[in-house]
Amino acid sequence: MPVTGRFFNFFIYSNLFMAGCAVLMVNQTYQLLVHAAPDLYFTAFVFFSTICSYNFHWYLSTPSVLSSPRIEWQHRHHQLHLVFFIAGLAGSVIFSFYLLPHWPWLLLSAIITFLYSAPKIPDKRFRALRKIALGKTIFLAMVWMYVTTILPVLISGKSWQSDFYLFIISRFFLIYCICILFDYRDRQDDKANGVRSLVTFLDERGIRNLFMLSMIVFAGSTIGLLFYQYAVLTILILLVPGIITAALYNYVRKNFSDLLYYFVLDGLMALSALLTLVTGI
Repeated sequence: MPVTGRFFNFFIYSNLFMAGCAVLMVNQTYQLLVHAAPDLYFTAFVFFSTICSYNFHWYLSTPSVLSSPRIEWQHRHHQLHLVFFIAGLAGSVIFSFYLLPHWPWLLLSAIITFLYSAPKIPDKRFRALRKIALGKTIFLAMVWMYVTTILPVLISGKSWQSDFYLFIISRFFLIYCICILFDYRDRQDDKANGVRSLVTFLDERGIRNLFMLSMIVFAGSTIGLLFYQYAVLTILILLVPGIITAALYNYVRKNFSDLLYYFVLDGLMALSALLTLVTGI
């Protein structure tokens, strides 16, 4: 494999890409809601926390029913996930000291994040969490929404405003729609491992209805920001990743390539944040 290909795989599979997406999403919240420059300590905390949580999750991951380049990379570089987990944990602890006045909110984010990966811990008390219906998808969407939207506002000390609710709902349901597609791909693994999620219970029609309902809530809450004097361009930028996700629905249910899921779909979470940064709105 060419050097550029190996570097790209490392960037994606080591979860540096996800950490970058998280930072972009935090920056967008500061731009659109807080109207101030991002807190550098908090941004660093989010970056290292993402590295920590995702590598912890992948370090604990068991062999998949479906083979893929990422699964093979994980097996070859299993200890590297441990190294990144430790490095991410160290960075998170270091920068959390600068955010001590906000420790209850940070602790809540840590608990929600842990609940997502806890069922993978090889202990029957934690594996019992696999029986919790709906948990897998909702925990993941919730932690991404909370860390990249609610936490920046709380830490900034910004007074809470009505439009924040719509922005939070918009971000949650965009992420949830993307999570539904990941759950659809992983449903065989989830069933084999006894992991319960809404997608494992529903048939094809039910999954489509869940996806479309979530997409409608995303679009409605985003468009609703127009009533709070958000610029039309801002609304369009926020809608773009949802439109692309909806357009990809049928394709991604048949094509499970790592590039499509771990770069395109994951990247869609941060696409509007990147566009917001580039346009400077």
